[in-house]
Amino acid sequence: MKEKIELNSEAINLRKKFGEDSNSPIDIFSLIHNNDDLTIVFYPMSSRISGVCIRDRENKIVGINSNSTYGRQRFTIAHELYHLYFHEDFKSIVCFTDLEMKKDPQEKEADMFASFFLAPYEALSYFIKNKLGKERYELNIEDVVKIEQNFGISRQAMLWRLVNDGYLSYEITETMKTGIIASARRLGYDDELYTPTSEDKKYATFGKYIKLAEELKNKDAISQGKYEEILLNGFRSDIVYGSILDEEEVYD
Repeated sequence: MKEKIELNSEAINLRKKFGEDSNSPIDIFSLIHNNDDLTIVFYPMSSRISGVCIRDRENKIVGINSNSTYGRQRFTIAHELYHLYFHEDFKSIVCFTDLEMKKDPQEKEADMFASFFLAPYEALSYFIKNKLGKERYELNIEDVVKIEQNFGISRQAMLWRLVNDGYLSYEITETMKTGIIASARRLGYDDELYTPTSEDKKYATFGKYIKLAEELKNKDAISQGKYEEILLNGFRSDIVYGSILDEEEVYD
C-alpha cells in the first residue's frame, strides 16, 4: 500500500491538473461537471454503499449514492477519482460506506486519497494550528464542526482523518458520532453538509451521457423520440418536459 505522503502528493497534483491550488477548499462538483469525459449518476443505493465506478475504453461512469449526505457524496467523488486516475486495472468497483471496515489496499488508498484531495495535509494542519489555534489532542466538537465545514467533509470522514493524522484519539471520536446536525446548527452553520439529496433530485445523470445525447440529436443521428427516451433513461425528465423552476428563474 502507498504511503500517506505519496497519496497526499497525488491528490495535490490532481488538484493542480484541475486548475486548483493545494490549500483552498475545493468545489468538487464543479470540477467533475466540467470534465467532458465523465458521466455522473446520482441514484439511491444501500446504506452500505457509497458509490460505484465503471470504466471501459470510451466511458468513465461514477455512481453516487444520493441517500448519503452531501459531505459524504463529496468524499465519494474524490474516492472514485483515485480509481479513475491512479488505479489502472479495473472495469467496475463498488465502494463501501464504512471507512473503518477491513478493505483491500487499493480501497484504503482511495479513501486516504479522497481525504487528502478535499483537505491536503498541509492545508488541514495550517487550519488547525493557525485558524483554530489548537495542537494535537486539543480539538473539541466545535473545532471538528469548523474543520468539516471549511473543507466540506462528512463527520465520519472527518473523524477518520483526524484519528489517522493523530489529532484525536479514537475514544474521543466516539462522543462525536451523534448529534451531528445539532452541533453544526449551534455554531450557526447550515445543515446541508449533513443531509442527503432532496427527494426530487435523488435520480439524475450529468456529464458525457447527456452531452452525447445532445450531439446525436443535433446531427440528426437519432429521432426526437429516441433522444427523449435516452434522457428519460438518464432520469432527466426536466430536460424533456421542462422544470417548474424554469418558470421561476430570474435574470439578476
